[in-house]
Amino acid sequence: MPPRLPPYDRTNVFAGILRGEAPCTKVYEDEYALAFDNIHPAAPIHVLVVPKGEYVSNADFSASAPDALIAGFWRAVGKTAALLGLDEPGYRLVANHGPDANQIVFHFHVHIIGGRKMPGVRGQASGLAEQAER
Repeated sequence: MPPRLPPYDRTNVFAGILRGEAPCTKVYEDEYALAFDNIHPAAPIHVLVVPKGEYVSNADFSASAPDALIAGFWRAVGKTAALLGLDEPGYRLVANHGPDANQIVFHFHVHIIGGRKMPGVRGQASGLAEQAER
């Protein structure tokens, strides 16, 4: 685990939701993951998918989780997006990693964001293809 991230905190809100101690609006659940509505949505559809395990970040999850949990989690992400009707129009997956990415809850999770057309993710390199054509 990168040194900048805190150790896993069992009192984080997602741990409480997984234990049934905090409420959520459940969208999907299986033995590997729980998906629920984001209470501060960034789009008409904004669901969080959390693995059922104690992982701070994607780096931690990728390095430490059993293969079956990793595969099951990503399948749950896909099943959730399909249940939400997002396969055809499209959706965005986001996983924030650490303070520079604005990770607020240090329990690994993926945001499924959709329900509207979103702007592209562009940076300095976005004009390189056009420049190369000149």
